[in-house]
Amino acid sequence: MAIAVDRRTGRRERVPEPTDAEREVADLLPIAVSEQQARETLEQVPFWFHTFTLDGGSLYTLGVARDHRYRIPALPQDLSGMSVLDVGTFDGFYAFLAESRGATRVVAIDNEQYRDWVRARWGAELVGGEGFRAIAALLGSRVSYRRLDAFDLDQLDERFDVILCFGILHRVEHPLGLLKALRQRLGDGGEVLVETYSVARPQLEGEAAIHICEPGEVYARDDFVYWAFTGEGLSRLARIAGFARVEVLGQSTVDGHPRIIASLS
Repeated sequence: MAIAVDRRTGRRERVPEPTDAEREVADLLPIAVSEQQARETLEQVPFWFHTFTLDGGSLYTLGVARDHRYRIPALPQDLSGMSVLDVGTFDGFYAFLAESRGATRVVAIDNEQYRDWVRARWGAELVGGEGFRAIAALLGSRVSYRRLDAFDLDQLDERFDVILCFGILHRVEHPLGLLKALRQRLGDGGEVLVETYSVARPQLEGEAAIHICEPGEVYARDDFVYWAFTGEGLSRLARIAGFARVEVLGQSTVDGHPRIIASLS
């Protein structure tokens, strides 16, 4: 295992090596650079959320995000000519993947509040956006990055064919407000893909339920997970937010944590 070290406090915490599951997702976006470039990139970024394939698959960033394979079937294989918005992009894996799949315009936003989460849970200090910028430079990417809160999406003044909102809904204080903000940025005939924390209680299946989480209940030293949704609970919120069609695409459990992914249009 690698060690994440807070350069200010000296606090150390283990960062797991990528598993085969993380590598399988990372390999969807191979980044062909020299070993020297790859190692320089690994050294310049103190903490990675996403796992990226570098140097033809011989090196990987030590992303802390666990197995994301359940998201992949929901992503369009061909985004040719489309515009994509990635909300809560962090290191930008899905924004760069959308670009590689043909999207002509990709906008990636993040308010970079994850710096507080990373400091509290992992003991690492970030300035914000360094992982994104490092990968964008390696790829020569044209993805547009903005430090922007999801509730300020009206500042973009454009609409998108596809909006990705992964791992964010359960971390905002006003999930209905976020869904409304996403709806306003969606173009005619477009689709929002939402992935969030779900309720792992079979007796609540079919119920429009939302579980309110205690601080630290979901992840140790993580006070920023507020909600868990049933499929019907998420669907009802989406309909209130103005979406005409809601389809739950799948539910998975990763490292004991239940997740749900849905298409809103």
